[in-house]
Amino acid sequence: MNTTASVRLLAAGALAIFLGACATVPKPLQGEFPGVTPRDTVAGAQAGAQVRWGGRIVETRPRADSTCFEMISAPLGATGRPLSSSPDATDGRFIACRAGFYDPAIFAKGREVTFIGRVDGFENTRIGEYDYRLPRVTADVVYLWPEVKEVQVRPYPGPYYDPFWGPGWGWGPRWGWW
Repeated sequence: MNTTASVRLLAAGALAIFLGACATVPKPLQGEFPGVTPRDTVAGAQAGAQVRWGGRIVETRPRADSTCFEMISAPLGATGRPLSSSPDATDGRFIACRAGFYDPAIFAKGREVTFIGRVDGFENTRIGEYDYRLPRVTADVVYLWPEVKEVQVRPYPGPYYDPFWGPGWGWGPRWGWW
C-alpha cells in the first residue's frame, strides 16, 4: 500500500470518528430512561416514572404559572430527537407541563420537542368525538430542536447558458459562443 493511500485511509477513518462524535445526545437530554411510552402509561400504572419523551407539538397552552404542551409522541433517535423519518409512527399523545412561559409563536404546532420529567397523572380530553386519556408529565427539561430545512438538490441539467460565463457544460469561463 503506498503512502498516499495510507494517508487517505487514515483521513477517512478520522473523519468517520469525528462525525460519529457529532451524533451524541445533547447534554440536557443525557441519561438512562426506561422504555415506557405514553401508550404504556395509559394502559398501566406508571405514575412517578422518570421518562424521556418527544414528538411534535399539537398545541402550546401558556397558563398563569406554567406552560403545557399537547404532543403527538414519536420514537426518539440515538440523539434523543424525535424521528421525523417515520412521521406516522407514534405511541399516542401526551401532555408535558413546565413552570414558566414558553412562547406559542416559537413553540409552534409541528415543532419537535423532547422532554425529561416524571409522569404525574392523566388528563381527559376530547379529540373530535373521541374521549382521550393523556398521560401528563411534569417536565424538568424542555428541549426544542432546531428546524430542519429541506434542501432541494437538482441534478446538473447539461448544457446551459450563464449570462456571465456564457454557454458551457461545466465549470470555468466560457467566453462567447462555440
